[in-house]
Amino acid sequence: MIFVARRFGQLLLVVFLGISATFFISHMTPVDPVAESITAITNFGKSDPEAIALMRKTLTELYGLQGNLFEQYVTFWSRLIRGDFGPSLSAFPTPVSQIIFRALPWTVGLMISATLISFLLGNTLGALAGYYRKSRILKILSLGLIGLQPIPYYVLAFILLILFGFVWPVLPITGGYEMNADLTLSFTLILDIIRHSILPAMALVLVGAGSWLTGMRALTSNIVTEDYVTFAELGGVGSTRILRSYVVRNAIVPQLTGLAMSLGAIFNGTVITEIVFGYPGIGTLLINAVHAGDYSLVLGLASLSIIGVAIAVFLIDILSPLLDPRIKAE
Repeated sequence: MIFVARRFGQLLLVVFLGISATFFISHMTPVDPVAESITAITNFGKSDPEAIALMRKTLTELYGLQGNLFEQYVTFWSRLIRGDFGPSLSAFPTPVSQIIFRALPWTVGLMISATLISFLLGNTLGALAGYYRKSRILKILSLGLIGLQPIPYYVLAFILLILFGFVWPVLPITGGYEMNADLTLSFTLILDIIRHSILPAMALVLVGAGSWLTGMRALTSNIVTEDYVTFAELGGVGSTRILRSYVVRNAIVPQLTGLAMSLGAIFNGTVITEIVFGYPGIGTLLINAVHAGDYSLVLGLASLSIIGVAIAVFLIDILSPLLDPRIKAE
């Protein structure tokens, strides 16, 4: 319990410091959301000065900009606890939380699927390549994935877009579903969404699997030289059991920490990939918010990312003693 309480305290500290830093950085920008909103509203004609003054007062309250910076900071945290980031500047008066949770399932589904596939693919091939070091097939597969690793996400995304959108047009290249599609939950809609996610996911998997493979192969190569592996081999234990129970189980623990970071960092690799494929996720939303100067939306997205990373790392810390008996909870 002390171990869990300590890790939970670290989680709260990381979230507090990260979101606080994001708040102060965002408030250093020259964008005045109240002035921007008033300008957008009054561009269509003349307005009464009293109406503008009342509008300014109302918008100041909506954006939580009353008082000095410290008072705004307190207001921000009181709203954040309730899940309220205020209205969006670019989509006024729609709440930021509503916009985020509309786009969140797309990115979460894409990232979790792509990350888990690349994790399983890379670690499986890495473990096999590290244990069966003389296999020619594993060497060729490893070389191919490692060769794709240095390629930026957007370059590979453009290659896949050209290959499967124009040279061999078998997959959709933009959007999350077909235009004018019936959004009622059905098997047809699910298949349509999966088809539209194949290319973005493929770009993330092909680039990400190489790093998992490299790390797992290095860890496996070190572990197979340990005495307990040698004794198991001399004792007649099967190679499959040695690989599964003696090698992979010990090598996978550091990889799981990296998996937690990958699952928490939902923006990693998705921002440009979603822009290339026009995917309606958090990455596209973030770019549009930055271009529009919508600091409320940017602050909401950044806070969500910080919370996601912190929670993912916390869960892995808690689960690590169950996966590796060498780790003792206090």
